[in-house]
Amino acid sequence: MSHHGTVRPETGPTEFGKVAVLMGGRSAEREVSLMSGSGVLKALQSRGVDAHAFDPAERDLAELKKKGFRRCFIALHGRYGEDGTVQGALELLGIPYTGSGVMASSIAIDKIMTKRVWLAEGLPTPRYRLLRRGALDHGQVIGIPDELGLPVIVKPAREGSSIGVVKVEGYSGMQAAVAQAAAMDADVLCEEFVSGDEVTCPVLGTGDAARALPVIRIVAPEGNYDYQNKYFTDDTKYLVPCGLPAGEEEAIQALVLKAYRVLGCRGWGRVDVMIDAATRQPSLLEINTSPGMTGHSLVPMSARAAGISYEELCVQLLASAALDHDITEKAGA
Repeated sequence: MSHHGTVRPETGPTEFGKVAVLMGGRSAEREVSLMSGSGVLKALQSRGVDAHAFDPAERDLAELKKKGFRRCFIALHGRYGEDGTVQGALELLGIPYTGSGVMASSIAIDKIMTKRVWLAEGLPTPRYRLLRRGALDHGQVIGIPDELGLPVIVKPAREGSSIGVVKVEGYSGMQAAVAQAAAMDADVLCEEFVSGDEVTCPVLGTGDAARALPVIRIVAPEGNYDYQNKYFTDDTKYLVPCGLPAGEEEAIQALVLKAYRVLGCRGWGRVDVMIDAATRQPSLLEINTSPGMTGHSLVPMSARAAGISYEELCVQLLASAALDHDITEKAGA
């Protein structure tokens, strides 16, 4: 028995059985998902796991059952991957999978539903207005900055990876920003801009056993943290240790754990937080239930700072694969 908090012998590489790494898929983030998935696949294979790539855009999920897969590592991002749909299919197939279950996944992909839950639990998140496609009259759109101030952040309610996110500096930019977001989603989220430090904090585990990893501070060129900076340039700096004042990191970790638990997340996730420069108060932006696992990605970076290697992280996540409704238990009852 290992004393290093590594995977217990009963969930060693061979005990996992045949493992599918779900990657690719049909979302706007297919390209990044393929990068995440191939990293995970190599890591699991290097640890002796019988892991195989599986792209749901090219193969029917029912094949998982036919081909005898015993577990799935979900490395899909965005719609159809982290929105509860693939999780529901795996529940029906009875194949345990990594990450959050159906309900937590579908709430978390929707930034507005996420905010509603957080607000109901008294957790801090920036003020917002919801615009529905078809109800985007000019007067309403132009009135948003009066309510939320300028600059204002405009984003589709349900895309990940900063896709379609625009920071609007003046009234004249509102209409175009809303139209761009509305092209990607029926619901458009307009959010108060918080000026200050942008941080992100991964969580591993479930329920009371969930724990927050080290906080990462994101320093983007002119605070312009868009899709391009996120994946394809090296101008953005990621600081871990985050260098925040003593006590602030712990406070953020505690807030993030609460945010994760109230949504009922499990397995793992990553919560993005803004810290107001003036008040130093943290505000929850969003939660990612199937975070990136590329070489550039933030969860592996934070895990390394906590002494967990990329390979070890992949094995730990695979070991945590579960079902919302553990069918085997009921069958044996």
